[in-house]
Amino acid sequence: MPISAEQRENSLLAALPDPEWQRWEPLLQPVDMPLGEVLYESGATLTHVYFPTTSIVSLLYVMENGASAEIAVVGNEGIVGISLFMGGESTPSRAVVQSAGHGFRLKAQLMKDEFERGGPVLHLLLRYTQALITQMSQTAVCNRHHTIDQQLCRWLLLSLDRLRVNELVMTQELISNMLGVRREGVTEAANKLQQAGLISYVRGCITVLDRPGLEKRTCECYAVVKREYDRLLPEKVAT
Repeated sequence: MPISAEQRENSLLAALPDPEWQRWEPLLQPVDMPLGEVLYESGATLTHVYFPTTSIVSLLYVMENGASAEIAVVGNEGIVGISLFMGGESTPSRAVVQSAGHGFRLKAQLMKDEFERGGPVLHLLLRYTQALITQMSQTAVCNRHHTIDQQLCRWLLLSLDRLRVNELVMTQELISNMLGVRREGVTEAANKLQQAGLISYVRGCITVLDRPGLEKRTCECYAVVKREYDRLLPEKVAT
């Protein structure tokens, strides 16, 4: 696949108007994003921003005792590293690849220069940031008020929205770290979904068998997040 075509698999890159796209295209570096790779650590100064195409990145908050919980996921709809252009340079979260694939990265200074140009790039990135903040806020509400199987449904649906397939390679231990719950809770929740015929879970591979059923089973949080992304981010690919 030509690099330009693959770059356009990321919705933000695809939404760039043609003048900005012509300027960005030679600056984007293709990168492999293997499962478990840490793109940045908590408190570290960001050297690049990342635009996933076929991968998914989990943003995690890590406690002093090593425990962690996911605060958001980023896939082909977005960008990893918003703190760079929002003026923070670093963030207390950690970014880890939760589903292996590919993406592109842009050097930190280039990203800041593009943001400071203003115009369509600034407005596009601010709209994306608002959508990401909504996801973070809704995740906090969901983790406080909803059952583990509802949280698992939300997490699966958000992940599927960012993939071209209906399968996820993910161990229950990793899911428990993402959701910030005990592994036994994830096992019980996954068994419930499997018994209901919604998913198949075999050796770390989750296959969604009934997406409409999964959407009925989840809480309101998934729909809230999806509506906000749909409202704020453009559907049309820029030419």
